[in-house]
Amino acid sequence: MTQDPVPPEETDDGPLALDIDAMPGGAKAAIEAILMVTDEPVTPVALATALEVTLEQVLGHLATLEQEYADRGFALREVAGGWRIYSRPEYAAAVERFILEGATAKLTQASLETLAVVAYRQPISRGRIGAVRGVNVDGVVRTLLARGLIEEVGSEPESGALLYGTTGYFLERLGLRDLAELPALAPYLPEVDVLDELAEQGRA
Repeated sequence: MTQDPVPPEETDDGPLALDIDAMPGGAKAAIEAILMVTDEPVTPVALATALEVTLEQVLGHLATLEQEYADRGFALREVAGGWRIYSRPEYAAAVERFILEGATAKLTQASLETLAVVAYRQPISRGRIGAVRGVNVDGVVRTLLARGLIEEVGSEPESGALLYGTTGYFLERLGLRDLAELPALAPYLPEVDVLDELAEQGRA
């Protein structure tokens, strides 16, 4: 017999308000939204707890979504005790070709400039990268992460902002043994305190 999950604990400001019925599509659409962004299987109990609905409701919505995806290019599957959205095996060739072409495509000028900033000023946050380039770099950073050229290397103690650095693959692609072999470009980039000032101005 299934049991309802324990309601979320209260915080100092009281329980987190969540009016699931006021959301377009209700709990089913909310479950779908969560499954679209997770990178690992999510258990029904975790979904029920997050959305403050019963476990039976979650299981019913999962079954409905599984049926609705029957003629889509993706499927909802139960694996390792949880649920996750996967591309269908029938489209593996198309997905593989897309991924491989993306991996071999040339980097854009924006990506190259962002990669240079990371290489010479690492570890560095997105805010500081954006301060150097004068534009929002979220999309470019995601591209470089996906290409394996940069990676998360920690976080700033004060702000908690993620810090990024280059990878071993980056060195391999440039034919370098280590970062010390990079050309002497760093003196032409702003120092960290200047980057912080620029980043603060961008948030003002």
